[in-house]
Amino acid sequence: MENIIKSYSDLSFHRKIGELIKKHSENASDIREAVKGVIDWGNVHSILDLGCGYGWFEETLDGEFDLMIGIDYLDANEAEFLKIAGSIAKKAIFKKMRLPSPIGAQPDSFDLVVSAYSLYFFPETIPEVKRVLHPKGTFLIITHSESMLEEGERFFHFKNLRKVIENFSAENGEEILKAYFKNITAIDYLNTLVFTKDDSEALVKYIEFKREFISKDADPRLVSEKMLLELRAKGVLRFNKNDRIFVVRK
Repeated sequence: MENIIKSYSDLSFHRKIGELIKKHSENASDIREAVKGVIDWGNVHSILDLGCGYGWFEETLDGEFDLMIGIDYLDANEAEFLKIAGSIAKKAIFKKMRLPSPIGAQPDSFDLVVSAYSLYFFPETIPEVKRVLHPKGTFLIITHSESMLEEGERFFHFKNLRKVIENFSAENGEEILKAYFKNITAIDYLNTLVFTKDDSEALVKYIEFKREFISKDADPRLVSEKMLLELRAKGVLRFNKNDRIFVVRK
């Protein structure tokens, strides 16, 4: 898990992969835009972002907030997060912390708590989220579908990676949340990544981005080689990239 977390420290590479995913996605809409449409932003003044990274979620937001706190384990994300958050919040704070652990905020503190592609690393944090979430606040989660592994699992057994995703996935997220919250809405974001025979380099970069996720299950080089062989044989590879948005209220 330590190596997986550290793989997010290369901000430049992370941004490039984001652009790569966007370029090869059949769904041209940005999932963050879909998220923005389900939040009543007029009632959001304070935001807590769990696993905030460099500010991926915040970089598409508009307006001015009173407080924005990002929690992340990587020092490398601090400067960029504060730059982005500071442009839209009166007060921006970055807290280096390995979740799950006590967040250190007063009860009912935040109008919006966000966990974008991160809650499967620390689902044990959910009770703490409930504690710090304002009674009229929203807990927003974006997570992967377990089906994202299907293409690769035709050739490799991603036991450890599947275990990580299954900590909190599109398929089991609602059931996990029901232990703490009553008002849960799930919104599907359907997408497929498509690589054609001219996209070999992009495919290798995408697999390289997943290196630390898959290395406990298979040699990333062998995964790349196998996927490239499949691409050359078929002319096109399609990877499930369905995600789910959970909008949760007390």
